[in-house]
Amino acid sequence: MREAEIKALLVDPLSNSPVVLLKDRNSNRAMPIWIGEAEAIAIAFGLQSGRFPRPMTHDLMKEIIEDLKGSVERIVISEEKEGTYYARIVLARAGGESVEVDARPSDSIALALRIGSPIYVADKVFEDSSIESPFAEEDEFQDFVEYEMDLSEFRRPTALDNESAEAS
Repeated sequence: MREAEIKALLVDPLSNSPVVLLKDRNSNRAMPIWIGEAEAIAIAFGLQSGRFPRPMTHDLMKEIIEDLKGSVERIVISEEKEGTYYARIVLARAGGESVEVDARPSDSIALALRIGSPIYVADKVFEDSSIESPFAEEDEFQDFVEYEMDLSEFRRPTALDNESAEAS
């Protein structure tokens, strides 16, 4: 597994969809995950440590976990199937027992931001879904993300694309 950090929250200009960009902490590789608008708002508030007057779903999840004396050990983006990513939230119960819960990556990331838990991506998922940044320096990488990155480089064929190609 690779530990990742949220490098950017972007908008795909082709689909006008929000995209969260995860960067491997130990390399210059990064991978995008297309997410919904509500999830993008939740992630943006988590990045800015913002709060609504009433708790959002991810704030509520955090409060419930903490009130039950549990913790989030980590989140793992565990697989990709037909263009959809899957994640697991690894929780520790008050007695120390670990429990894994199936979740969407966007919800997992929003929760991880609020709790401060690490984000991991399975090696195969990261290798299949990421590209290498040509820059070694952090500020050069940020400039690449903001001004030069083409999200279409990340597009993966869907099952429907595969069926169309096989029929040709």
